[in-house]
Amino acid sequence: MAQGTVQVTHTGTSRWRRRTGEYASLAAALEAAGDGDVLTVASGTYRENLVVERAVTLRGPEGSPGSVRIAPVDGVPLTVRASATVLDLHVEGQDSAAPALLVEEGAPELCDLRIVTRSAAGIEVRGGARPTVRRCTVDNPGGIGIAVLDGGGGVFEECEVVSAGQAGVTVRGGAHPRLERCRVHHASGSGLSVTGEHSGLEAVGCEVYEVKGTGVQITGRATAHLTDCDVHRTTADGVTLDTDAVLTLADCRIHDIPENAIDLRSRSVLTLTRSTVRRFGRNGLSVWDPGTRVDANQCEIHDSTGDYPAVWVSDGATAVLDACRVHDVPDALFVLDRGSRVDVVDSDLSQVRNTAVSVSDGATAQLDDCRIREAATGAWFRDHGSGGTLANCTVDAVQTGVIVTKGADPTIERCTVTSPAEAGFYVSAEGRGSFHGCRVTGSEGYGFHIIDGCRTTLKKCRTERCSRGGYEFAEDGPVVEDCTSDESGGVRSAGHATAPAPGVQKATQTVGLLSALPDQRAAAPDTETPATPRTSTDVLGELDTLVGLESVKREVRALTDMIEVGRRRQQAGLKAASVRRHLVFTGSPGTGKTTVARLYGEILASLGVLEKGHLVEVSRVDLVGEHIGSTAIRTQEAFQRATGGVLFIDEAYALSPEDSGRDFGREAIDTLVKLMEDQRDSVVVIVAGYTSEMERFLSVNPGVASRFSRTITFSDYLPEELLRIVEQQADEHEYRLGEGASEALLKHFTALPKGPAFGNGRTARQTFESMVERHAGRVAQLADPSTDDLTLLYEDDLPELP
Repeated sequence: MAQGTVQVTHTGTSRWRRRTGEYASLAAALEAAGDGDVLTVASGTYRENLVVERAVTLRGPEGSPGSVRIAPVDGVPLTVRASATVLDLHVEGQDSAAPALLVEEGAPELCDLRIVTRSAAGIEVRGGARPTVRRCTVDNPGGIGIAVLDGGGGVFEECEVVSAGQAGVTVRGGAHPRLERCRVHHASGSGLSVTGEHSGLEAVGCEVYEVKGTGVQITGRATAHLTDCDVHRTTADGVTLDTDAVLTLADCRIHDIPENAIDLRSRSVLTLTRSTVRRFGRNGLSVWDPGTRVDANQCEIHDSTGDYPAVWVSDGATAVLDACRVHDVPDALFVLDRGSRVDVVDSDLSQVRNTAVSVSDGATAQLDDCRIREAATGAWFRDHGSGGTLANCTVDAVQTGVIVTKGADPTIERCTVTSPAEAGFYVSAEGRGSFHGCRVTGSEGYGFHIIDGCRTTLKKCRTERCSRGGYEFAEDGPVVEDCTSDESGGVRSAGHATAPAPGVQKATQTVGLLSALPDQRAAAPDTETPATPRTSTDVLGELDTLVGLESVKREVRALTDMIEVGRRRQQAGLKAASVRRHLVFTGSPGTGKTTVARLYGEILASLGVLEKGHLVEVSRVDLVGEHIGSTAIRTQEAFQRATGGVLFIDEAYALSPEDSGRDFGREAIDTLVKLMEDQRDSVVVIVAGYTSEMERFLSVNPGVASRFSRTITFSDYLPEELLRIVEQQADEHEYRLGEGASEALLKHFTALPKGPAFGNGRTARQTFESMVERHAGRVAQLADPSTDDLTLLYEDDLPELP
């Protein structure tokens, strides 16, 4: 095809300019054109390296798409450095060291371009360029399809990379493009690759497939957001994240992957929402290393084509599944290694060929309100240090509901196992475990089968219609309390059969279902005589002796009265109003928040609301760990220490700093919210801190504010109240204020700056301590001091104002 001509239509208003002109070369036409001019290129092949540096329109002839070829021998065929419009061109490049289309500046519009090349990149965007690229195709078997580099950006709409010798789309160097309804396929590298700090990618309605490598790869602190995208038919993993990468997948579909559908490592974070993972050869989700985390909500993982677990979590990583479905897989969840953790809420695990939940090597699994069915084993806690909690879960149509072995020690609460083929709960090989309020119905074997002398704890459990018996225990076996069964064939221990017992049989410490088991013992009672608790009147009396805090005292008394009247109404057979006992204390330091919290706990204990009423004081450092998994563990341990009393969290707003980003304090808040609900009858939580910061803290999590009944504000002390604190301190330590000292102290506290460093009651006590030190320096010089000398504090003993 011969080179044609270029017609330039000028849009300028000057009468000195020609309205139109024709040029034999594109370079000449571009030189003559001004901003806003239209360059219409005649059909033909142009062996030129074009540089567009003005806001012109460059287009092929109407009705002949693709008839204009820009095909130089080497170099960059087309460079755009302005907010120009380029339409209907066919660009060919042969230089393996240069891109076919380079966009360096401006916000050009590039539409309906076809780039067929063997260049370093089909389209390269760099620097401050922000092009809009529509309906363009890139065929580049020699290099990258589309490269956005060094801070570049732009929007790519309905574009297609039909082949690439390397990655289909590469983003690096702080670039941040957006892809809309694009297709990337037949790439020999990653389909989408994003790497480097501050680099990011947004993709909506895109498809990545037929890739000889990984479908989507995010690495090196890069971020990406994919919405309504498909990734399928790769030769490697579907999606990989590595080294602090952050990815959000919403309404996406990852399928037909021979390796891991999604693989995360090295502190990467994935948020997965309303997405589907199916037909994968290895793991659906593979999560490794401390700090690595997956949060999946309303997702489905199913139809594994290999023999690997659907969700694999190890080496200290964390996975959270909320309202998810995992089915038709060899194993559903596999969590192993100390520090690794899986939290599953309101999810379904079904049609599992082996084990639905497997926990080993010191890992932790927490399942709440989940449903497990059609599995060989519902949950298996395998070895020492492995544990967690199953709460309010149902397990149906399995071989065995829950297995505990080799020193594992989970907590199973209010769970039901229906129609197991072998046993509802099986414990052996030094397994432990606590089973509270659990139920087994329709077992073809035993309900609870506990052998090898395992010291398991059963409380308020029940079995029904179990073919071989409700409970089968070894001698010197579990600790059992208030367990029942409908079995009529008696209870079996290892080698011992008991006599039949009709109807419902109840296991207690001395009689009932388990009384015939040899050496069956409950936990030894606490023989230590507890100290006699004070009455609420006594504690409120101590509260009244505190200086100031009049509004606080009224609030506490009102709350106490509500609880006391509720208790009396219950005793009278009447309904009692529900009183939420968790509180927020706001105010400056030193205003008595910790002291009032201690007294509040003692009041609740005296009213029978709390078992002990002791105070456990913690702050951020006690709750937030170095990685995500340890935060939940620390928070749970703090709750455990506070059981029966008050958990007082000082400076609670530090759990949600304003620039939190990926701060682990959010996990502590989420854990607190859940524990406050789960243990609302055994622990009272008080959060405290500055007023404005606490308002922000309560707004962080929708569940936080709803957990607290009221906020009590501790006002700063007035100068007269600070004086009274000093007087109390003096009296307690056998000092007296000499003539003029009280007036001087009042003036001192009035003039004292009330900035952030002001400590209220703490400042008053520090003032008293300073007076005592100065008094000692003065009196030490006296040879024979009198009693007055030793006890009287004067104005001269006051410290100087800061």
